[in-house]
Amino acid sequence: MVKLTGALLGAAALLAGAAHASIGDRLPEFRECVEICKKENCGTDSEHQTPIPFHRRLLLWDCPAECDYTCQHIITSSRVSSSLPVVQFHGKWPFDRFLGMQEPFSVLFSLGNFWAHYDGLYRHILPKIPASYSLRPFYVALAYVGMASWFFSAVFHTRDFRVTEELDYFAAGANVLYGMYWTVVRVFRLDRKTPKRRSVLRAWTGLCIGLYLAHVAYLKGVRWDYTYNMAANVACGLVQNVLWTWFSWNKYRESGRTWAIWPGLVVAWVVAAMSLELLDFPPWWGSVDAHSLWHAGTIGPAVLFYHFLVKDAQDDIAGSARLKA
Repeated sequence: MVKLTGALLGAAALLAGAAHASIGDRLPEFRECVEICKKENCGTDSEHQTPIPFHRRLLLWDCPAECDYTCQHIITSSRVSSSLPVVQFHGKWPFDRFLGMQEPFSVLFSLGNFWAHYDGLYRHILPKIPASYSLRPFYVALAYVGMASWFFSAVFHTRDFRVTEELDYFAAGANVLYGMYWTVVRVFRLDRKTPKRRSVLRAWTGLCIGLYLAHVAYLKGVRWDYTYNMAANVACGLVQNVLWTWFSWNKYRESGRTWAIWPGLVVAWVVAAMSLELLDFPPWWGSVDAHSLWHAGTIGPAVLFYHFLVKDAQDDIAGSARLKA
């Protein structure tokens, strides 16, 4: 869950990185600064080229990109000293990069979420849930999809290119859709081996795969549509939220176990973290913005959710054993 459930509304957060033209791009002083910088530092004559440190060249920083970054900060400093508001450039705030990373704290917290899924898989799912348990393959896939999603999020926030943006969006989309897929499997127990449930599971699996392929084909082959992407991801995410809230309420009412409410708590936690996106503001200290704080806010729910999966599986296994006794 949690770029699973986080991606429920998290898809909307991804849109904050959309590289649309911004106020800063249109400022005459910014455009003039970039042009002058390129003329003075990016000529074909090696003697007039400004050297770029090796670690930044590894991340594909070239002379025009260096000029763009430098001018963003020159213009921002000038506006701040004149008591003018900080503006965005290329759809992003003017962050202070670190070791060549464009948005270092978004990278850090994306890796924190990657760790949450990695830890959930290798410290909880694999050692604590028996291989024979029918839902375990879905949980293993959940962790791998989550790790892939947050890995590509870290890559995108390290360097914003069209290809890294697409990988981030497609991985997040897979995460959201898989979250909806396995939520339906768990809540309605489509994993149970009866002929009817197997047929429903095959149909549900085929439908979700078809939806994802159509989603990617539309974005890649027809139109790169941010509004559509957001709507599709939020719709899938809302299905998860409703199902997990309903599940938590029923499970707690039937069992009285405190851990049964954890999915509902995770949903509320993630929605609260997501609300930070509504408070979009220039980055504190040039590094921490609302989007990075949202990424930070989804680490804890992911950890809690993997604890729930183990509790739920163990309770299910114990219940089945009692019925057989």
